[in-house]
Amino acid sequence: MFTGECTSWTRSDGQDLSDGKDFDTIHPSLQRQAILNMAYGLYEVLPGKIYQVRGYDLANISFIRGETGWIVFDPLTAKETAAAALKFINEQLGARPVVAVVYSHSHADHFGGVRGVVDEKDVRSGKVKIIAPVGFMDHAVAENVYAGNAMNRRLFYQYGVLLPASPYGHVDQSIGKGTAAGNLGLIPPTVIIEKDIEEMTVDGVRMIFQNTPGTEAPAEMNTYFPDLKAFWAAENIVGTIHNIYTLRGALVRDALEWSKQINKAIYLFGQEAEVMFASHSWPRWGNERILEVMKGQRDTYANLNNGVLHLANQGVTINQVHNVYEVPKSLQQQWYARSYHGSVQHNSRAVINRYLGYWDGNPTTLIPLSPEDSASLYVEMMGGAKPIIAKGKELFDQGKYRHAQEILNKLVYAEPQNQEAKDLLADVFEQIGYQQESPSVRNSFLAAALELRSGIPSGASPKSSGPDMIRAMTTELWLDFLGVRLDSKKAAGKAFKINLATPDNDEKFVVELSNGTLTSIEGYQAEDADLTVTIDREDLVMTMMGAVSFDEQIAAGKATLDGNRQVYEDLKTMLVHFDLGFEMMPGTGARDLTPEEKPFQQEQPADTSGG
Repeated sequence: MFTGECTSWTRSDGQDLSDGKDFDTIHPSLQRQAILNMAYGLYEVLPGKIYQVRGYDLANISFIRGETGWIVFDPLTAKETAAAALKFINEQLGARPVVAVVYSHSHADHFGGVRGVVDEKDVRSGKVKIIAPVGFMDHAVAENVYAGNAMNRRLFYQYGVLLPASPYGHVDQSIGKGTAAGNLGLIPPTVIIEKDIEEMTVDGVRMIFQNTPGTEAPAEMNTYFPDLKAFWAAENIVGTIHNIYTLRGALVRDALEWSKQINKAIYLFGQEAEVMFASHSWPRWGNERILEVMKGQRDTYANLNNGVLHLANQGVTINQVHNVYEVPKSLQQQWYARSYHGSVQHNSRAVINRYLGYWDGNPTTLIPLSPEDSASLYVEMMGGAKPIIAKGKELFDQGKYRHAQEILNKLVYAEPQNQEAKDLLADVFEQIGYQQESPSVRNSFLAAALELRSGIPSGASPKSSGPDMIRAMTTELWLDFLGVRLDSKKAAGKAFKINLATPDNDEKFVVELSNGTLTSIEGYQAEDADLTVTIDREDLVMTMMGAVSFDEQIAAGKATLDGNRQVYEDLKTMLVHFDLGFEMMPGTGARDLTPEEKPFQQEQPADTSGG
């Protein structure tokens, strides 16, 4: 069942992506994937029982018809898109209340829209269940806090945030058209699936949950509906090979464990499943086709792990493997094993990084010069900018784009204000980007080209997590991140101990500065503390969110300082506010950091939509 019509970018001449024209700036396989992702509307997955709304967000939102209401799987990224999807399905199929929500995993595009489908009062009263895998809350908040600013900056590249929708810019995101803008929220789950396999009946619908930690997300679970013979694959099986390493930045995932969890699902559920649906891409019907896709993705992840290690054990390094490892030809011929979201190139390097780290074994690369220092040496030896640009143009004309980037990149690092060099490197990046099957890789090259020509864009930033994410952050995590924000040079020669107490939830911490390092421990109070800070956790959250400064809390009597107040004043001056305006490519105009008016405000975690 389909309701709605397809929308996509349209060129200035009115020509649409789906018009049948092949664009020489888009990899043909990527263009096919982009067209498939353009379909949107309400779809009937299993008559009378399972429905999906596609195209409203990066992910799909799924609705399971229970005895009295809807069970919602993965309520999208934003409150607005989730609410629109619920309104749409109720208009088409009759209004039904939401009786339960299932978060399949800890990425924002799978829980952020929860406030668009349920009222938190109904969750607190027990009227609505929210079900999630073990570890969900920790990973939903913490996965990307420590490096959140850097991750947000890198999102510009992976997701092509500022690229125009055109054959020369952003085309697709492989697992969907792109992430939605809007308000991202989080309501903590009320039911945690803790066992490897756990069965539950909700509103008359029997479900078997399979915890799959360490796969596409650190906390994730599949679900099987035995009475419907329907398998929910979460984001573990979609219409592409996924990221083992995601370009926005995250811990490297375990391709072997991913393969093993898919294999487990095959033997637990796949032998009888008649429909398989997921949080991205499209359903598959018929047991034969389902098993084909499940086994194919199992084998792809297993081969990636085993094949790369096979090469590594013969001396192939992290700086070579992406040019050596090949997916077996039988898998290359399957659409679901193509490099749309993850690419063979960066996934293969990730496997070596997971097992062996970033060093290739050559001492030259162990403590290398910084690029700007080594580049000057190379440019001098190559005779300066003029012959490099001439050779770069020659290589460009010959279609040897990767060779051209090798020398032009040196020149740009050596002479970051040489606009001719930056423009030529941008031309090269564009040609490499146009050839990529993976949108993430394509976007990264095209975004770098944009910044080389125009500088770091101002006045725009990727969507970040909302206030619910800050509320869900533990006090320990907040203190840990203060340690990341501490400038060790400003802290040099200083030492102190602070007791922090939050009476309303009875938390206690010792925060200690020594050796230019801020550490904390939960459950203790120091007898020799220089300062004791007392504030209710409820009020501390307001400060973490930036709604009320710590000084304002003190003035209002909601926070008290007992002891040496100068310790508090010193700590404020040691904390750095991270800014998204740092350079990814040289000479693109890094912005100066501005003083932070609310030094204890928690910077919002990066949005991990789509992984």
